[in-house]
Amino acid sequence: MKKSRLLQKLRAGDFVRVVNINRVPEPWLTEVAGDLGFDVIWFDMEHRATGYEVIDRLSLACRATGADLMVRIRKTGYTSAQRPLEFGANGIMLPHCRSVEEAQQWASWTRFPPQGTRGFDNAGADGGYALSNAVEFLRDRNKETFLMVQIEDKEAVECVEGIAAVEGVDLLFLGPGDLTISYGIPMQREHPLIQRALDRVANAAAKAGKWWGTVTETPEVAQLELDRGARMVTCADDHFLLVHGMRDAYRQFENIKVREKTSQTG
Repeated sequence: MKKSRLLQKLRAGDFVRVVNINRVPEPWLTEVAGDLGFDVIWFDMEHRATGYEVIDRLSLACRATGADLMVRIRKTGYTSAQRPLEFGANGIMLPHCRSVEEAQQWASWTRFPPQGTRGFDNAGADGGYALSNAVEFLRDRNKETFLMVQIEDKEAVECVEGIAAVEGVDLLFLGPGDLTISYGIPMQREHPLIQRALDRVANAAAKAGKWWGTVTETPEVAQLELDRGARMVTCADDHFLLVHGMRDAYRQFENIKVREKTSQTG
């Protein structure tokens, strides 16, 4: 059974590089990302139209390259976490975690007893399609599955120490976009409120012995957050790579035009 690269690197004191693959959720692109060296493929179900059937294909490409697959779920209930894990995801990203009680509930749903209440079925990708020993599967998945909760509301910041302390929560992830909106300062990441929130998340994670990350659009921001204690950085998003690439391509060709031919006389 596959071990989590994210957990291996974080347990060793290293950090992980994440790439979002959402607009083109194809195995070939996922395999390219893994071969390039990205540690984690972030697949988003919260804001995208793609469904569970995509996870099988992406997780296969991840297993081929050693990268982890992290799924940001739609919070519709127990199976929102269970199904991505059975289809091969290494970890779950929980959006908009607003309370300790909510963190406890999702931590329980992502672990088998005695740590949690996840139901048993080892016939999926995570159980080697029932080729694995059932008891080893239970032990392995509890150890090699991660839960990351997003801190992206001011209510969450106010109780982040309690959220970080929940057993089964492995990482915190501050979502600066939604958090700035929650505080009434849309898109002002450098605002003191957001900087204090980042410090509070970092301190809560350190106190609880957990890891944390945030959105890092540039290498400069990534280095700044690593220096603050983050151990997960986001490097690219296929949506923006495509949009910006097409925009730049158009601009490169924007000024060409049909020119009149110069008449020649003999």
